Amino acid sequence: MERVVSSEKKYGPKPKRTFVQFLLSKKVAPYVFVSPFIISFLLLFFYPLVNGIIMSFQSILPGQTTFVGSSNFERILNPTFYRALYNTSVYVILTTIILVAIPMVLATILNSSMMRFSHFFRASLFIPALTSVIVAGVVFRLMFGESDEAIANAIIGFLGFEPLQWRYGAVTGMFLMVILASWRWIGVNIIYFMAGLTNVPKELYEAAEIDGAGVIQKFFHITLPLLKPVTIYVVTLTVINGFRMYEESFVFWENASPGNIGLTVVGYIYQQGFQMNNMGFGSAIGVVLMAIIFIVSIIQLKFFGALKKGD
Repeated sequence: MERVVSSEKKYGPKPKRTFVQFLLSKKVAPYVFVSPFIISFLLLFFYPLVNGIIMSFQSILPGQTTFVGSSNFERILNPTFYRALYNTSVYVILTTIILVAIPMVLATILNSSMMRFSHFFRASLFIPALTSVIVAGVVFRLMFGESDEAIANAIIGFLGFEPLQWRYGAVTGMFLMVILASWRWIGVNIIYFMAGLTNVPKELYEAAEIDGAGVIQKFFHITLPLLKPVTIYVVTLTVINGFRMYEESFVFWENASPGNIGLTVVGYIYQQGFQMNNMGFGSAIGVVLMAIIFIVSIIQLKFFGALKKGD
């Protein structure tokens, strides 16, 4: 009988696995690659979320923290919060209409084979998104200044209208916030819609042309239905960003708008939490805002049919 020699005696002891080899093993490597996301999610989202909910039930003063139950939430229903919620809701509705309809139409035009220099226009429309909100806000404040020499007042004066105090009226103040947001984000949404248009088969347009369909008919019967996934994404993103808007209001009034015409819910959180040193009440407003965004997002997803009955 041949003597069976163990592999350890024949080839020597197995080399020990290094730490790098352990990390690159099939069982461990997937967790290593997803760990940056998990760690950042836990530290930057989950922990602040849980801590914010806990703080909403507390009264937080320098060196003193006490639980006060639901009293912070009971205080939220006040005229100032109603005004902030009204301003934010109007802002969300206006920006959603503008930042969905206009980018969709412009993307369709830029995607047309008849359009020349489309790449130049794409880059030009995207540049505002790279601009700082503070810098853009300063420019807009100069353009819509109160003096007769400001650009906006000079234009309406040339047309025969009286100069306006743009930052001191409820309607004109809302116009400033909406126009600044629209100027910044139209280019980004155009890119989203143009990416969606690349997935629309050109054969459908050719078949529609053979059947005698015009430009408007092709848009409503081909482009619009096939852009539905992108439209849902853009609407959801615009609604969420609208409710969490703060910069557009801050650059015009710095949390001191007359009659709270520019106060938003996030601005109210900052005002109560940091300026008034009432972090517990500010956290409660933040929890309510989070619930509002969640409910509105679910409603609009149901409206678009993105959530099925079984979901």
